[in-house]
Amino acid sequence: MSKNHYNPLPKLLIAIPCLAGFFILHGHWAAVHASPSTPRPASQAANQSTSTLQTSSLESHEGLTISARPWMDAAKYKEKFPKKSPFAAGVLAVQVAFRNDSDQSLKVGLDRIRLSFNLDEENRQELEPMKAAEVADAVLHPGAKDPTKRVRLPLPITPPSNKGKDFQEIQNQAQNAAVPSGVVAAHSTVQGLLYFDMQGQFDLLHTAHLYIPDVAIMGKDQGLTYFEIDLSR
Repeated sequence: MSKNHYNPLPKLLIAIPCLAGFFILHGHWAAVHASPSTPRPASQAANQSTSTLQTSSLESHEGLTISARPWMDAAKYKEKFPKKSPFAAGVLAVQVAFRNDSDQSLKVGLDRIRLSFNLDEENRQELEPMKAAEVADAVLHPGAKDPTKRVRLPLPITPPSNKGKDFQEIQNQAQNAAVPSGVVAAHSTVQGLLYFDMQGQFDLLHTAHLYIPDVAIMGKDQGLTYFEIDLSR
């Protein structure tokens, strides 16, 4: 008696097209329902990077890079000063960063930094950075300002007169956002805000420079060449 041998080939030939169809349909469904993830064009990333660089002015030599960016947008102050803004009181904040790429710690004389600008062709003035208490006093007692009047600067800073809760709050905010220290360790960065009482005359920034004359190597009687950063660009 002859035996009937089972041949799986016909069923396998039928199954292969079915499986292929299943995977094609499944792949199409996944492609349709997957969340789109479109990579950002390289040109857009480059433009954004260039835009970021253009917002800050910087100078670099002897292993130290100092960048400075005046805050000319009132919205920039909102995070650091949620209630009362120094900008509304005529005080300018300049965001600075000190990046030390050298192998030695550096010390920056923060008190000797000056914001200089021209009142006219023959009259150049300088402003000292404000302390946190002076910022708080200026915010709480801004006084009346005439935006068309040219006042000779620097103006005398009156001693703080309000020691109440509002004063302490603004003083703390100004201190927390300020440059924390003039010491910049090797291969590190220190950044924060410097404050200048512009009396609301922010148009003077068209000729402004940030002058940093005192930068020295820690533990050595050796200073770096001064920095002068053009803020008018």
